[in-house]
Amino acid sequence: MRIERADFPTSVTLDVRAGQPLALVGPNGAGKTTVLHAIAGHLPIMIGSIQLGDRELVELAPEARRIGVVFQDFLLFPHLTVADNVAYGLRMCGSGRKPARAATLPWLERFDLSDLAGRYPHELSGGQAQRVALARALAAEPEALLLDEPMAALDVEIRDEVRAQLADHLRDFAGPTVIVTHSAADVAALAADVVVLERGAVTQRGTWESLRAAPATPYVARLVERREE
Repeated sequence: MRIERADFPTSVTLDVRAGQPLALVGPNGAGKTTVLHAIAGHLPIMIGSIQLGDRELVELAPEARRIGVVFQDFLLFPHLTVADNVAYGLRMCGSGRKPARAATLPWLERFDLSDLAGRYPHELSGGQAQRVALARALAAEPEALLLDEPMAALDVEIRDEVRAQLADHLRDFAGPTVIVTHSAADVAALAADVVVLERGAVTQRGTWESLRAAPATPYVARLVERREE
C-alpha cells in the first residue's frame, strides 16, 4: 500500500501470518505508525490493498475491520473503571451494557485484573494499564491485532517482566499481529518476522536472526547491537 504524507510517501508490502507476530521497526519518523493507522482505518491509502483473510478492508470503516489496537499510551478512558474499559470494545460491537460486563469477566481473570475491576486508570501501574488495554482489544474478538510501541510508556525497571507477559498473551492469539517498535528487545522477544522501514520504504525484512547476521543498512546495524532501549 502507498500512503501520501507531507514529508515523504510511505510504500510498504506486509505479509503477516496468523499466529506469527510481525515487528515493523525503523527510526523515528520512518512511517511505522502511519502504516499502523492505515491498517486500522484511521488514514486513507492512495494505492493498494489491505486484506484480512478473504476480506478487503480499504473501503471499510475502522469499527467494521475487526482489528484490535493497543496504542502507545494505552488511551484508557479515565472516567471508566477497569471493568468498563474492557467492556467498551464489546459495547462498540453492539453488546448491551450488562451482557458486555458479564462477557468481560473471563478476560479480567485471564489478564489477572479481577481484583482491579473497580479501579480507575489513574490508580493503575504502567504494567496494569497495558494489560487492561490488551484485554480491551482482545475482548472484542478481533481478527487482527496492532500494537504501537507497547513498552514505550513503561518504566525501564518493569519492561522485561511486562514484555514476557505480553509474549505469553500473543502466543495465545491466533490472528495476525503487527507490532510497531524501535526496540531491539521487543523484536527479539515478541516477533517472528521483522520488516525494517526507513523514510517510508522497506529496506530489509526477515527474522531477527537474519537481520543480526547480515544488517542491510547502518540503522539495522545499530539496532542489532542494542541490548535495551
